[in-house]
Amino acid sequence: MTYITKPVARHPKMRHNALGLEPRDYEGSMSTLCAGCGHDSVTAALVQAFFEMDVEPHRVVKLSGIGCSSKTPAYFVKEAHGFNAVHGRMPSIAAGANAANRDLLYVGISGDGDSLSIGLGQLCHAIRRNIDMLYLLENNGVYGLTKGQFSASADVGSVSKKGEVNRNGPIDPVSVALALGATFVARSFSGDKKQLVPILKAGLAHSGFAFVDIISPCVTFNDHEGSTKSYAHTRTHMYEVVETDFVPLRREITAEYGHGDVHAVTMHDGSVVHFRKVAEDYDPTDRGAALEHIADVRKRGEVPTGLLYLEETGEDMHGFENTVEGPLVELPYEDLCPGSGALAELQKEWW
Repeated sequence: MTYITKPVARHPKMRHNALGLEPRDYEGSMSTLCAGCGHDSVTAALVQAFFEMDVEPHRVVKLSGIGCSSKTPAYFVKEAHGFNAVHGRMPSIAAGANAANRDLLYVGISGDGDSLSIGLGQLCHAIRRNIDMLYLLENNGVYGLTKGQFSASADVGSVSKKGEVNRNGPIDPVSVALALGATFVARSFSGDKKQLVPILKAGLAHSGFAFVDIISPCVTFNDHEGSTKSYAHTRTHMYEVVETDFVPLRREITAEYGHGDVHAVTMHDGSVVHFRKVAEDYDPTDRGAALEHIADVRKRGEVPTGLLYLEETGEDMHGFENTVEGPLVELPYEDLCPGSGALAELQKEWW
Protein backbone atom coordinates (compact mmCIF):
# COMPACT_ATOMS: atom_id res chain seq x y z
CA MET A 1 0.00 0.00 0.00
CA THR A 2 1.34 3.44 -0.93
CA TYR A 3 0.95 6.26 1.56
CA ILE A 4 1.16 9.80 0.21
CA THR A 5 2.35 12.48 2.62
CA LYS A 6 0.16 15.56 2.85
CA PRO A 7 1.66 19.01 2.08
CA VAL A 8 3.24 20.69 5.11
CA ALA A 9 2.11 24.22 4.25
CA ARG A 10 -0.22 25.73 6.87
CA HIS A 11 -2.45 28.78 6.76
CA PRO A 12 -1.14 31.53 9.08
CA LYS A 13 -4.62 32.08 10.51
CA MET A 14 -5.36 28.42 11.21
CA ARG A 15 -7.24 28.03 14.50
CA HIS A 16 -5.62 26.31 17.47
CA ASN A 17 -7.05 24.28 20.35
CA ALA A 18 -6.12 24.45 24.04
CA LEU A 19 -2.97 22.41 23.36
CA GLY A 20 -1.82 24.85 20.70
CA LEU A 21 -2.45 22.25 17.98
CA GLU A 22 -4.14 22.82 14.61
CA PRO A 23 -6.63 20.50 12.89
CA ARG A 24 -3.78 19.48 10.57
CA ASP A 25 -1.99 17.98 13.57
CA TYR A 26 -4.77 15.39 13.82
CA GLU A 27 -4.57 14.32 10.19
CA GLY A 28 -2.64 11.40 8.71
CA SER A 29 -1.60 10.24 5.25
CA MET A 30 -3.43 11.07 2.04
CA SER A 31 -6.35 8.71 1.52
CA THR A 32 -6.05 6.00 -1.12
CA LEU A 33 -9.75 5.12 -0.90
CA CYS A 34 -12.09 5.74 -3.84
CA ALA A 35 -13.02 9.38 -4.38
CA GLY A 36 -16.24 10.09 -2.49
CA CYS A 37 -15.94 7.08 -0.15
CA GLY A 38 -17.99 7.61 2.99
CA HIS A 39 -15.06 6.37 5.08
CA ASP A 40 -13.13 9.55 4.28
CA SER A 41 -16.02 11.60 5.67
CA VAL A 42 -15.73 9.56 8.88
CA THR A 43 -12.02 10.42 8.96
CA ALA A 44 -12.81 14.14 8.66
CA ALA A 45 -15.29 13.88 11.53
CA LEU A 46 -12.70 12.09 13.69
CA VAL A 47 -10.11 14.79 12.99
CA GLN A 48 -12.58 17.48 14.05
CA ALA A 49 -13.63 15.56 17.17
CA PHE A 50 -10.05 15.01 18.37
CA PHE A 51 -9.16 18.65 17.69
CA GLU A 52 -12.17 20.05 19.54
CA MET A 53 -11.61 17.74 22.52
CA ASP A 54 -7.95 18.83 22.87
CA VAL A 55 -6.76 15.23 22.72
CA GLU A 56 -3.01 14.68 22.98
CA PRO A 57 -2.11 12.68 19.83
CA HIS A 58 0.36 10.42 21.63
CA ARG A 59 -2.43 9.19 23.93
CA VAL A 60 -4.49 7.78 21.04
CA VAL A 61 -4.41 4.10 20.07
CA LYS A 62 -5.88 3.25 16.64
CA LEU A 63 -6.86 -0.37 15.96
CA SER A 64 -8.36 -2.07 12.92
CA GLY A 65 -8.88 -5.43 11.22
CA ILE A 66 -9.17 -6.13 7.49
CA GLY A 67 -11.23 -4.34 4.84
CA CYS A 68 -11.59 -0.87 3.34
CA SER A 69 -12.52 0.41 6.80
CA SER A 70 -9.23 -0.85 8.18
CA LYS A 71 -7.30 1.66 6.05
CA THR A 72 -8.99 4.55 7.89
CA PRO A 73 -6.55 4.67 10.87
CA ALA A 74 -3.76 5.66 8.47
CA TYR A 75 -5.64 8.85 7.66
CA PHE A 76 -5.99 10.49 11.09
CA VAL A 77 -3.75 11.35 14.08
CA LYS A 78 -0.41 10.38 12.53
CA GLU A 79 1.38 10.69 15.91
CA ALA A 80 -0.85 8.03 17.53
CA HIS A 81 -0.09 4.40 18.32
CA GLY A 82 -1.60 1.87 15.94
CA PHE A 83 -2.12 -1.82 15.23
CA ASN A 84 -3.69 -3.47 12.18
CA ALA A 85 -4.95 -6.90 13.28
CA VAL A 86 -6.02 -9.88 11.19
CA HIS A 87 -9.57 -10.20 9.88
CA GLY A 88 -12.15 -9.88 12.67
CA ARG A 89 -9.64 -10.01 15.52
CA MET A 90 -9.25 -6.33 16.36
CA PRO A 91 -11.41 -6.51 19.56
CA SER A 92 -8.99 -9.02 21.14
CA ILE A 93 -6.02 -6.75 20.43
CA ALA A 94 -7.96 -3.82 21.87
CA ALA A 95 -8.83 -5.80 25.01
CA GLY A 96 -5.21 -6.79 25.58
CA ALA A 97 -3.84 -3.32 25.00
CA ASN A 98 -6.48 -1.73 27.21
CA ALA A 99 -5.81 -4.26 29.98
CA ALA A 100 -2.12 -3.31 29.89
CA ASN A 101 -2.59 0.46 29.74
CA ARG A 102 -5.91 1.99 30.75
CA ASP A 103 -4.57 5.56 30.47
CA LEU A 104 -4.65 5.63 26.64
CA LEU A 105 -7.62 6.49 24.40
CA TYR A 106 -8.63 3.50 22.28
CA VAL A 107 -10.37 3.86 18.91
CA GLY A 108 -11.31 0.75 16.93
CA ILE A 109 -12.22 1.10 13.25
CA SER A 110 -14.03 -1.81 11.66
CA GLY A 111 -16.45 -2.64 8.88
CA ASP A 112 -19.58 -4.71 8.45
CA GLY A 113 -17.58 -7.61 7.01
CA ASP A 114 -14.87 -7.39 9.66
CA SER A 115 -17.34 -7.08 12.57
CA LEU A 116 -20.51 -8.90 11.52
CA SER A 117 -19.12 -11.96 9.75
CA ILE A 118 -15.75 -13.42 10.80
CA GLY A 119 -15.46 -11.02 13.74
CA LEU A 120 -19.00 -11.18 15.15
CA GLY A 121 -17.98 -13.34 18.11
CA GLN A 122 -15.09 -11.01 18.89
CA LEU A 123 -17.39 -7.98 18.81
CA CYS A 124 -19.90 -9.68 21.11
CA HIS A 125 -17.30 -10.36 23.79
CA ALA A 126 -15.85 -6.85 23.54
CA ILE A 127 -19.35 -5.53 24.28
CA ARG A 128 -20.02 -7.85 27.22
CA ARG A 129 -16.61 -7.04 28.72
CA ASN A 130 -17.41 -3.34 28.29
CA ILE A 131 -13.90 -2.50 27.07
CA ASP A 132 -13.25 1.21 27.47
CA MET A 133 -12.99 2.23 23.81
CA LEU A 134 -14.74 3.93 20.91
CA TYR A 135 -15.72 1.27 18.35
CA LEU A 136 -16.72 2.55 14.91
CA LEU A 137 -18.38 0.22 12.41
CA GLU A 138 -18.15 1.76 8.93
CA ASN A 139 -21.17 0.04 7.39
CA ASN A 140 -21.58 -0.11 3.60
CA GLY A 141 -23.27 -3.48 3.13
CA VAL A 142 -20.63 -4.91 0.80
CA TYR A 143 -17.15 -6.41 0.67
CA GLY A 144 -15.47 -3.56 -1.18
CA LEU A 145 -11.99 -5.11 -1.33
CA THR A 146 -13.33 -8.25 -3.04
CA LYS A 147 -15.54 -6.45 -5.58
CA GLY A 148 -18.88 -5.88 -3.94
CA GLN A 149 -20.38 -9.13 -2.60
CA PHE A 150 -23.20 -8.69 -0.06
CA SER A 151 -22.07 -8.46 3.56
CA ALA A 152 -23.97 -9.58 6.66
CA SER A 153 -25.56 -6.11 7.00
CA ALA A 154 -27.09 -6.10 3.51
CA ASP A 155 -30.89 -5.79 3.69
CA VAL A 156 -33.28 -8.28 2.13
CA GLY A 157 -34.12 -7.06 -1.36
CA SER A 158 -31.00 -4.94 -1.72
CA VAL A 159 -29.67 -5.12 -5.28
CA SER A 160 -25.96 -5.51 -6.06
CA LYS A 161 -24.17 -3.58 -8.78
CA LYS A 162 -24.42 -6.72 -10.97
CA GLY A 163 -28.19 -6.82 -10.45
CA GLU A 164 -28.33 -9.70 -7.97
CA VAL A 165 -30.94 -9.46 -5.18
CA ASN A 166 -29.99 -10.28 -1.59
CA ARG A 167 -32.31 -12.84 0.02
CA ASN A 168 -30.55 -13.28 3.39
CA GLY A 169 -31.73 -11.35 6.44
CA PRO A 170 -29.34 -8.70 7.76
CA ILE A 171 -27.60 -8.49 11.13
CA ASP A 172 -28.47 -5.13 12.69
CA PRO A 173 -25.37 -4.09 14.67
CA VAL A 174 -27.14 -1.59 16.95
CA SER A 175 -29.76 -4.16 17.93
CA VAL A 176 -26.98 -6.66 18.68
CA ALA A 177 -25.12 -4.09 20.76
CA LEU A 178 -28.24 -3.21 22.74
CA ALA A 179 -29.19 -6.84 23.31
CA LEU A 180 -25.69 -7.67 24.60
CA GLY A 181 -25.70 -4.81 27.11
CA ALA A 182 -23.56 -2.14 25.42
CA THR A 183 -23.45 1.01 27.55
CA PHE A 184 -23.28 3.46 24.62
CA VAL A 185 -25.02 2.79 21.30
CA ALA A 186 -25.39 5.26 18.43
CA ARG A 187 -25.84 5.32 14.69
CA SER A 188 -25.03 8.03 12.19
CA PHE A 189 -24.41 8.67 8.51
CA SER A 190 -20.98 9.49 7.11
CA GLY A 191 -22.46 12.41 5.18
CA ASP A 192 -24.01 13.98 8.29
CA LYS A 193 -21.02 15.66 9.96
CA LYS A 194 -23.14 17.87 12.22
CA GLN A 195 -24.61 14.76 13.79
CA LEU A 196 -21.55 12.52 13.61
CA VAL A 197 -18.99 14.79 15.29
CA PRO A 198 -20.97 15.24 18.56
CA ILE A 199 -21.61 11.48 18.67
CA LEU A 200 -17.89 10.76 18.26
CA LYS A 201 -17.01 13.26 21.00
CA ALA A 202 -19.56 11.69 23.34
CA GLY A 203 -18.22 8.23 22.55
CA LEU A 204 -14.63 9.29 23.22
CA ALA A 205 -15.67 10.73 26.58
CA HIS A 206 -17.73 7.66 27.55
CA SER A 207 -16.31 5.28 30.15
CA GLY A 208 -16.89 1.84 28.67
CA PHE A 209 -17.64 0.39 25.24
CA ALA A 210 -19.01 3.13 22.96
CA PHE A 211 -20.44 1.54 19.81
CA VAL A 212 -21.23 3.70 16.77
CA ASP A 213 -22.66 2.17 13.59
CA ILE A 214 -21.98 4.55 10.68
CA ILE A 215 -23.75 4.07 7.36
CA SER A 216 -20.85 4.79 5.01
CA PRO A 217 -21.77 4.24 1.33
CA CYS A 218 -19.36 2.48 -1.03
CA VAL A 219 -19.36 4.73 -4.11
CA THR A 220 -17.83 2.01 -6.30
CA PHE A 221 -19.91 -1.10 -5.51
CA ASN A 222 -22.95 -0.01 -3.49
CA ASP A 223 -24.14 3.47 -4.45
CA HIS A 224 -26.61 2.56 -7.17
CA GLU A 225 -30.40 2.37 -7.44
CA GLY A 226 -31.65 -0.62 -5.47
CA SER A 227 -28.94 -0.53 -2.82
CA THR A 228 -30.15 0.11 0.73
CA LYS A 229 -26.70 1.37 1.83
CA SER A 230 -26.35 4.03 -0.90
CA TYR A 231 -26.22 7.79 -0.36
CA ALA A 232 -29.66 8.08 -1.96
CA HIS A 233 -31.37 5.37 0.09
CA THR A 234 -29.83 6.55 3.35
CA ARG A 235 -30.89 10.12 2.66
CA THR A 236 -34.43 8.92 2.00
CA HIS A 237 -34.83 6.67 5.01
CA MET A 238 -32.64 8.23 7.69
CA TYR A 239 -34.41 9.00 10.99
CA GLU A 240 -32.17 11.67 12.50
CA VAL A 241 -31.52 13.50 15.77
CA VAL A 242 -29.60 16.60 14.65
CA GLU A 243 -29.09 18.79 11.59
CA THR A 244 -27.72 17.36 8.37
CA ASP A 245 -24.47 18.33 6.64
CA PHE A 246 -23.78 15.98 3.76
CA VAL A 247 -20.63 15.95 1.59
CA PRO A 248 -21.03 13.46 -1.27
CA LEU A 249 -18.86 12.98 -4.34
CA ARG A 250 -18.30 16.08 -6.54
CA ARG A 251 -20.25 18.72 -4.60
CA GLU A 252 -21.85 19.36 -1.24
CA ILE A 253 -25.53 18.84 -0.51
CA THR A 254 -26.93 20.30 2.71
CA ALA A 255 -30.30 20.22 4.46
CA GLU A 256 -31.67 21.69 7.67
CA TYR A 257 -34.89 20.74 9.47
CA GLY A 258 -36.37 20.37 12.94
CA HIS A 259 -36.91 17.53 15.42
CA GLY A 260 -39.61 15.12 14.32
CA ASP A 261 -39.69 16.57 10.79
CA VAL A 262 -39.22 14.76 7.49
CA HIS A 263 -37.07 16.40 4.83
CA ALA A 264 -36.64 15.31 1.20
CA VAL A 265 -33.23 15.76 -0.42
CA THR A 266 -32.61 15.35 -4.16
CA MET A 267 -29.34 13.55 -4.85
CA HIS A 268 -26.93 13.91 -7.77
CA ASP A 269 -28.51 11.00 -9.62
CA GLY A 270 -31.98 12.52 -9.31
CA SER A 271 -33.16 10.16 -6.59
CA VAL A 272 -34.82 11.53 -3.46
CA VAL A 273 -33.96 10.55 0.12
CA HIS A 274 -36.18 11.30 3.13
CA PHE A 275 -34.65 11.93 6.55
CA ARG A 276 -36.62 11.97 9.77
CA LYS A 277 -35.32 13.25 13.11
CA VAL A 278 -36.39 11.67 16.36
CA ALA A 279 -38.59 13.63 18.71
CA GLU A 280 -36.98 15.82 21.38
CA ASP A 281 -38.56 13.71 24.15
CA TYR A 282 -36.78 10.50 23.04
CA ASP A 283 -35.22 8.82 26.11
CA PRO A 284 -31.80 7.24 25.32
CA THR A 285 -31.48 5.74 28.83
CA ASP A 286 -34.25 3.13 28.39
CA ARG A 287 -32.72 0.03 26.75
CA GLY A 288 -36.04 -1.72 26.12
CA ALA A 289 -37.61 1.40 24.63
CA ALA A 290 -34.55 1.87 22.42
CA LEU A 291 -34.93 -1.64 21.00
CA GLU A 292 -38.64 -1.07 20.40
CA HIS A 293 -37.91 2.29 18.74
CA ILE A 294 -35.36 0.76 16.39
CA ALA A 295 -37.75 -2.06 15.43
CA ASP A 296 -40.62 0.37 14.88
CA VAL A 297 -38.58 2.70 12.69
CA ARG A 298 -37.22 -0.18 10.63
CA LYS A 299 -40.76 -1.43 9.98
CA ARG A 300 -41.42 1.92 8.33
CA GLY A 301 -38.38 1.41 6.12
CA GLU A 302 -36.39 4.17 7.83
CA VAL A 303 -32.93 4.22 9.43
CA PRO A 304 -32.86 5.39 13.07
CA THR A 305 -29.83 7.56 13.84
CA GLY A 306 -28.44 9.54 16.75
CA LEU A 307 -27.63 8.55 20.33
CA LEU A 308 -29.86 5.51 20.75
CA TYR A 309 -28.80 4.35 24.21
CA LEU A 310 -26.57 5.55 27.05
CA GLU A 311 -25.79 3.96 30.42
CA GLU A 312 -23.55 6.21 32.47
CA THR A 313 -23.08 3.98 35.53
CA GLY A 314 -21.82 0.75 33.96
CA GLU A 315 -18.51 -0.85 35.03
CA ASP A 316 -15.86 -1.27 32.36
CA MET A 317 -13.51 -4.24 31.96
CA HIS A 318 -11.12 -2.97 34.64
CA GLY A 319 -13.96 -2.81 37.15
CA PHE A 320 -15.06 -6.37 36.35
CA GLU A 321 -11.54 -7.76 36.63
CA ASN A 322 -10.42 -5.60 39.59
CA THR A 323 -7.21 -4.59 37.82
CA VAL A 324 -4.52 -2.27 39.16
CA GLU A 325 -5.03 1.46 38.80
CA GLY A 326 -2.04 2.33 36.62
CA PRO A 327 -0.58 0.99 33.35
CA LEU A 328 1.36 -2.26 33.73
CA VAL A 329 4.41 -0.68 32.14
CA GLU A 330 4.68 1.69 35.10
CA LEU A 331 4.57 -1.02 37.78
CA PRO A 332 7.89 -1.90 39.45
CA TYR A 333 9.30 -5.39 38.93
CA GLU A 334 8.59 -6.39 42.54
CA ASP A 335 4.85 -5.79 42.00
CA LEU A 336 4.74 -7.57 38.64
CA CYS A 337 6.68 -10.59 39.98
CA PRO A 338 6.03 -10.78 43.77
CA GLY A 339 7.46 -14.28 44.07
CA SER A 340 6.27 -17.86 44.64
CA GLY A 341 4.89 -17.06 48.09
CA ALA A 342 2.40 -14.56 46.69
CA LEU A 343 1.44 -17.01 43.95
CA ALA A 344 0.79 -19.76 46.48
CA GLU A 345 -1.38 -17.42 48.55
CA LEU A 346 -3.35 -16.44 45.45
CA GLN A 347 -3.96 -20.06 44.49
CA LYS A 348 -5.57 -20.78 47.85
CA GLU A 349 -8.68 -19.01 46.55
CA TRP A 350 -9.30 -21.97 44.19
CA TRP A 351 -8.41 -24.78 46.63
